Amino acid sequence: MQVTPRGLWGRSGQVTLTTAEHWLRRPARPAPAPDDTVLRYLGAFGPASVKDMQTWAGLTRLRDAFERLRPRLVTFRAPDGTELFDLPDAPRPDPDTPAPPRFLPEFDNLLLSHADRARVVPPAHKGRTWTGNQAHRVLLVDGFVAGLWKPADDALVVEPFDRLPEERRDEVVAEGERMLAVMQPEAAYGVRFGTVRG
Repeated sequence: MQVTPRGLWGRSGQVTLTTAEHWLRRPARPAPAPDDTVLRYLGAFGPASVKDMQTWAGLTRLRDAFERLRPRLVTFRAPDGTELFDLPDAPRPDPDTPAPPRFLPEFDNLLLSHADRARVVPPAHKGRTWTGNQAHRVLLVDGFVAGLWKPADDALVVEPFDRLPEERRDEVVAEGERMLAVMQPEAAYGVRFGTVRG
């Protein structure tokens, strides 16, 4: 396990590792059965394909677990024909449900939990959320990657990939201020827009 705090607002530190047993102060439990892990994954990231889960878990040969669970799951087809699995009672909002802006940290599971990241990263922005092996902090607008963000000395700086309409800019500022109120309640940080990275 990576011990906290490694990174604080605006700065980073050296990675320190320890065992899960030491951190949790108890012996490790046996590894969960693959079926249980599939169900937990789908509870967080479904609908998803077998390949999606394999990407997230770094495991292969999970098709058998999905097939064993098939009677307990519902299936869908992605636009490209890929079979997607989900829990029967999982929430599936109407496609027209608004998705408010969100600021994601580096290596957020939303970006790492699917083999097909086009569900979140538009084709025009593919490859722009990473530099080398370093993930960037990303901004979602309408549920899709729309830019990057970073902490500065006096503000949260948003660098959109395209010009945002005024209404969306206002929503991004409001979400940024909400996040700052949680992360830095004692500081007077603001939200400002940097260069459009088009």
